Amino acid sequence: MKTFLYKVIEWITKFHTFFLSLNDKFEYRFSDKELHFLIIGFLGMGFIFVVYPVFKWLAKHNHIMTIAWIYVFTLIIVITFAIEIGQKVSGTGTMDFADIVFGVVGFICMFSVLAGLRGVWHGIKKIMK
Repeated sequence: MKTFLYKVIEWITKFHTFFLSLNDKFEYRFSDKELHFLIIGFLGMGFIFVVYPVFKWLAKHNHIMTIAWIYVFTLIIVITFAIEIGQKVSGTGTMDFADIVFGVVGFICMFSVLAGLRGVWHGIKKIMK
């Protein structure tokens, strides 16, 4: 886990350094906070232009459960990382990438059971019509 997080930090540092060098190269005087405002703002807008049409298509084709799954899966990823980081900071446990994987797999397994039961339920309803 520690190695993985250091790799992520290294990757983010490279991007950060790249944007700072662009700031210097073109003689802009953006502060670090202003750069965060711009970069994260543009990144978020880029995600919107990709995610919105996909979610719109899913909603149009009555795949609301898929939208809910994507949202909850994203939350689970964030929460599991937060728990592991919290354990490291507070000293209440060890930060371990395997814990994150097991937590996410637990959600996927439990959701698979729900999806199976839901499929059976919708199959029964279809047969009854």
